[in-house]
Amino acid sequence: MKKINPIPEILGETTDVESWLIRAGLRFSDLGDDAASIAIRKQWREYQAAVQRCCATLHQPPSRVQLSGDYANLRIPGSGLTNCAIACRVVPSP
Repeated sequence: MKKINPIPEILGETTDVESWLIRAGLRFSDLGDDAASIAIRKQWREYQAAVQRCCATLHQPPSRVQLSGDYANLRIPGSGLTNCAIACRVVPSP
């Protein structure tokens, strides 16, 4: 998979798969049927579940929350850990 320039600092979470992939310098078109692509798709589902739980817990939209702790690894495709306790926080206003 060819990488583009990743975004250095990420504030808030997303429900858009393209935005999430850009964090790792990837595009949706980079994904195929190989093991890495399958793992990234699985991580996307885990990430989305974590974001939904975090939003429900904090009563905030995805752009106003940030996964932290062990779940912060799900924020960037390819760096995810599974079976971690969720931790999240509200992103400070600019």
